[in-house]
Amino acid sequence: MHFKFENKILYHSVIDNLMKRKKVLALTLFAAMAAAAQGQGLLGGHVTGNVQLDGQMSSADSTIGAQDVPEKLLLNARADILYTNGDFSAGLRFEMYQNPLLGFDARYKGQGLANYFVAYNGERLSVTAGNFYEQFGSGMILRAYEDRYLGLDNSLFGLNVQYRPVDGVTLKALAGKQRIFWEYGDGLVRGVDAEVNLGSLVKAIGESKFRATLGAGFVSKYEDDEAVPAAANPEMRLNLPLNVGAASFRADLGYGNWSLQAEYVRKGQDPSAMNGYIYRPGEALLLGLTYSQRGFSASLQAKRIDNMGFKSVRSQSGEMLYINYLPAITKNHTYAFLSMYPYATQVNGEQGVQADVMYKIKKGTLLGGKYGTDVHLNSSVVMGLDTTVTGGAGTEGYDVAGGLGQTLYGDVSVEVAKKLSKNVKATVTYAYQVFNPVVENEPGSLHHNNIAVADVSWKVNKKHSLRFEAEWMGSDSHYDANDPEHNDRRAGDWVMGLVEWNIGTHWFISASDQYAYNDGTGNYPSVAVGYTRGATRLQVGYGKQREGLLCIGGVCRTVPASNGLTFSLTTSF
Repeated sequence: MHFKFENKILYHSVIDNLMKRKKVLALTLFAAMAAAAQGQGLLGGHVTGNVQLDGQMSSADSTIGAQDVPEKLLLNARADILYTNGDFSAGLRFEMYQNPLLGFDARYKGQGLANYFVAYNGERLSVTAGNFYEQFGSGMILRAYEDRYLGLDNSLFGLNVQYRPVDGVTLKALAGKQRIFWEYGDGLVRGVDAEVNLGSLVKAIGESKFRATLGAGFVSKYEDDEAVPAAANPEMRLNLPLNVGAASFRADLGYGNWSLQAEYVRKGQDPSAMNGYIYRPGEALLLGLTYSQRGFSASLQAKRIDNMGFKSVRSQSGEMLYINYLPAITKNHTYAFLSMYPYATQVNGEQGVQADVMYKIKKGTLLGGKYGTDVHLNSSVVMGLDTTVTGGAGTEGYDVAGGLGQTLYGDVSVEVAKKLSKNVKATVTYAYQVFNPVVENEPGSLHHNNIAVADVSWKVNKKHSLRFEAEWMGSDSHYDANDPEHNDRRAGDWVMGLVEWNIGTHWFISASDQYAYNDGTGNYPSVAVGYTRGATRLQVGYGKQREGLLCIGGVCRTVPASNGLTFSLTTSF
């Protein structure tokens, strides 16, 4: 049977009504804050904030695929204001996208108050009303967070309460709706979480080498019914679950130099646009083992995900309205060619491992030399699940065997950093990568890339320093604008050079060029100059930017090619 609720439950209606009166609510929250402060005899307090302004001008360039920008000038801006007075605080954020920078969703276009809250943070009790960010455990059942560079903000608008009855015990409860651009999604998110640090509760454990923190959480989302046709019979509609729950159990254990983290998550039936409206339950397992001592550390991570996309609106695609966050276990590279093919977490299914070793060769040895040598080894591999399709919408969708699916991503890297003299430091890196375009929902065969990087820093004197960077990538991929399987402009063999000059404590100048010299396309020169004084930083750049993905922690957004001027201003007070 199918049920359609014509009248929403009370707390559902309250939140809806509050969000329809955002400006009035923001002023009311601040008035309430001021009244509370006055009632407690806390007149005074102080105000802090920060401002960020990013602009871009781009013109057409058919070689790199840059499109003309009708507005000529694109602008992202924000101002965060925070008032604090003892245990009380309140904040506002004004945002403006006129119009959004290339790569940001066009639905951000506009300006207004995007975030506002009042909060009380006492010794035992913390309460936040309005917009807030929160995370349970590693985030696999709930992570409300913001990343301004990804254009991602899934803050919750509602109520967040934390209570610490005794030292070592933290209880959380929350309810709210998620931000999506200038609105809030229809789904209602509710959650509870508990975490216990045994070392704080049990004196014998606290005084031993053993460490233990245990936690558990539960999150559910409520969403009204809707008409979704069944795959087997389009004349019938699916019986959609209005409430979907996810539970997690986690442990962080340690003894001496060893530590072990484990978290298991189970999610109920959650048919959605992401999984093709199938009814298979979701689950995820994250494990991490670490050993660390002076001069040496090693870690091993493993992760398995099966149908763990979890959004507050079942029909939503893209990166907005995710309730949870599935951390990547691949290394977050920073050099240009190492990060040219970043890995995006596959929420519908993946399994992988990562190993990381850091070792410092001692001073005075043959390889350590006068200053010692740092060696960093890292390797990761991510595979798909071994699945067999059993049906479409309205069924469990697929079965999973115990084997491995297709290769999604793999890399191995070796980084050696050495101080050559008092004023010169060099870092060299070699990496081998395997990349499957399917992780970006694109066709094509595996890419195999060899990458080498040399990075040298030279402190010329007290006021000047130089940094030189050279990179090379050789790939078996190639670019063909007329072939859908080979139209990725990142393909082919590349070289890159960069020079950065830091002048005193205020100025820097940099110049770089990325050039596809074989089986690829494009030449991407750029220059930039920056000035910093106190908490204010201004940077202006001009050049070409290749298309690709910008990824942070396995979450990505597409960055189109651009050709022109960029500028950025940040300051705080």
